[in-house]
Amino acid sequence: MRSTTRDAGTIQSEFDTYAALAQSFAGDPSNAQRVESLARVCADAVRGGGKLLAVGNGGSCADAVHFCEELTGRYRDDRAPIPAIACSDAGHITCVGNDYGFDSIFSRWVQGLGRKGDVLIALSTSGNSANIVRAIDSGQRIGMHTVTLLGKGGGQLAGVADTEWVMPGQTSDRIQELHMLVLHALVGAIERNLSDS
Repeated sequence: MRSTTRDAGTIQSEFDTYAALAQSFAGDPSNAQRVESLARVCADAVRGGGKLLAVGNGGSCADAVHFCEELTGRYRDDRAPIPAIACSDAGHITCVGNDYGFDSIFSRWVQGLGRKGDVLIALSTSGNSANIVRAIDSGQRIGMHTVTLLGKGGGQLAGVADTEWVMPGQTSDRIQELHMLVLHALVGAIERNLSDS
């Protein structure tokens, strides 16, 4: 039988690692400033009739969906829906993956839905996912404001987007938790910016 004390120690280590990473991230005031600046960009896009698009693979796809549903639905308070769409449609993903290859699933979606002045938010813990790299390229060609939430040094996408975060941490789970912290803070900041107009 496994030791419950050992299991609890392993779990506590997970908690401690997250707390240290979150403290490191929160301790840099430029992160809050960047969220506020991006929230103004997003609010301006919405006021101008634009929208937010979000992409990611696996858990990052789930985070992109989570982010967008809090904009179109509700975050903390009642307010008008905010236009946001995550690329999670199985029909689109399987069609494009089958006909054009998995590396094109997000770029074709961005080309179909993105417009100049929209905001594209891409999540990749490595920064090396070819389909995310292509999506950012497509967004830039259209004239969208591009945003990357990355980890592990940023990979190929480091320094490419208009706004970026490269999270501390060595594992995808810890990096994704920090991505979601930024996305939650961003939803609230977008709401406040729109309510001020």
